[in-house]
Amino acid sequence: MSEPMLNESELHAYADGQLDERRRAEVEAWLAAHSADAERMEAYRRQNEALRALFDPVLDEPIPQRLRRPERQPWGMMPVLRHAAVLAWIAVGGALGWFLHGAQEARPGAAMALVHQAAIAHVVYTPEVRHPVEVGADQEAHLAAWLSKRLGATVKVPHLGETGYELVGGRLLPGATGPAAQFMYQDGRGQRLTLYVRTDAGGSRETAFRYARENNVGVFYWIDGPFGYALSGDLDKPDLLRVAQLVYRQLNP
Repeated sequence: MSEPMLNESELHAYADGQLDERRRAEVEAWLAAHSADAERMEAYRRQNEALRALFDPVLDEPIPQRLRRPERQPWGMMPVLRHAAVLAWIAVGGALGWFLHGAQEARPGAAMALVHQAAIAHVVYTPEVRHPVEVGADQEAHLAAWLSKRLGATVKVPHLGETGYELVGGRLLPGATGPAAQFMYQDGRGQRLTLYVRTDAGGSRETAFRYARENNVGVFYWIDGPFGYALSGDLDKPDLLRVAQLVYRQLNP
């Protein structure tokens, strides 16, 4: 009997517990014999756990008044629709920006929306083994030019070597009000940090560091001129602050 060939959708279905018993057994046998796919599978599971930890509280938040339309959607249907919306978002990663736009309404202040967006992007992409970034560190000049063009302002790439973190690369993300960027860094132990960058629609010139936690993700964030920045990682607050200060110094020489 030949080994079952797996595709990406089946791996995700296995991670979500959506395969029948026979196919699940075949996939488990495949993973036992293919360590690279097993590693990806573990990364998918960690992503799912992190996403559930971030999004489950949203299900208990009150529905914004602007979304309440009793004449079209009876009140009894709303919990079902809310669950369906979250599950659809997880299944279709490209809808990230639109979900965050809705989540921003439930959290006071643009700064907290920045924290929430950065933390979600962090937990989604840092577990990735094969494709953690779109453009690698070996193409840093192209990465900076591309993201600057898409964000409509000059984006700088900080270097964190003195703290033990090296650039992995970066990617373009959908933000609540337009494009955003994410830079990823990794130390010798495989620990990863991400720097989320977006243009600040509010135009605030506040530069003070603020700290927040989204479950197990610590975030230092600040607004500087046209940009909003958020450095995310599973680090103690003093260690993350040290890296954030280095980022700030390089962006403001």
